[in-house]
Amino acid sequence: MRIAQVAPLSEAVPPKLYGGTERVVSWLTEELVRRGHEVTLFASGDSQTSARLVSLCPQALRLSGIKDHLPMHLVALQQVKRLVADFDIVHFHLDLIQYPVFEELCSKTVTTLHGRLDISDYQPVYRAFPQMPLVSISQKQREPMPKTVRWLANIPHGLPADGIPFSNNPQDYLAFIGRISPEKRPDRAIEIAIKAGMPLKIAAKIDHVDEGYFADVIKPLMEHPLVEFIGEISETDKPAFVGGAKALLFPIDWPEPFGLVMIEAMSAGTPVIAWKNGSVPEVIRHGVSGYIVDSIEGAVDMVRSIDRLDRRMVRDEFESRFTVATMAERYEEAYTSLRSAGTVKGRATVGTSEPEDLAVA
Repeated sequence: MRIAQVAPLSEAVPPKLYGGTERVVSWLTEELVRRGHEVTLFASGDSQTSARLVSLCPQALRLSGIKDHLPMHLVALQQVKRLVADFDIVHFHLDLIQYPVFEELCSKTVTTLHGRLDISDYQPVYRAFPQMPLVSISQKQREPMPKTVRWLANIPHGLPADGIPFSNNPQDYLAFIGRISPEKRPDRAIEIAIKAGMPLKIAAKIDHVDEGYFADVIKPLMEHPLVEFIGEISETDKPAFVGGAKALLFPIDWPEPFGLVMIEAMSAGTPVIAWKNGSVPEVIRHGVSGYIVDSIEGAVDMVRSIDRLDRRMVRDEFESRFTVATMAERYEEAYTSLRSAGTVKGRATVGTSEPEDLAVA
């Protein structure tokens, strides 16, 4: 198939540092190329890929200092539309801004929704464009959406099997990785580590909007001798950081759509101790790949029980469910299903009371 992958422009593909969506786009693009598809990646010019790269801007917008990313994305959509006849499938990773531009071409477009869908401000858009084929990354992510949206498939993320190698020699520390933000609850991670008496290493970026939260809430907690703040780390440093941990703490306080770091830890064989929010029960098998908790005390107990879990079984769980090969295969099925249904505009869930997937969910 001739497939276009349209990435956000905030980060390069793959990202230099933080950037979950762009990382997934990179993994999917490379795997589709490996499978023999003719793939074009629309992304920032500093992206790296074995696919054909169409540069939509010279450099990732976050690193270039551009504050308002919307204008550049609108220009990018026009560039994609000019080339749309070259593709069988155009796969968007932009959430919703492409809907008005590609409404009449929805029979050949797919949009993977990477973010939270419970924001009421976005709901009018989903209701106004129910014919746009959508892919969710967890079943939990779908719950707030209008019943009329057109679900094509539910496809969990997957990463390369050799991306974060298995490690069976962990050191005596817990890991927290991601963003310093209220919904990620690094304060919970710190409290768990202190009460469990185990060192905590925090590898996380601080967005401008969260600088006040970091200064007022988190930084004072980091004065404890068990807590070490590393900052934002690169993909080169991530395997050793994640693979060297006794466990990954994922104490989220929001409806996480997926949680890529959980499967990155699983790839290393590192168990995950996670709050029962969002997609967590769909990703973690309690007692196999980690523990699902709902209190600080429960998390502390699980830290003390972490050696009961077999790190090889954690890795096996990753290999059976969350590799990029599995993800790409399911996207191939979704693309094929969409092409088969393409002659019937607005098919499937439009006007029905319950959503119906067109491909394997």
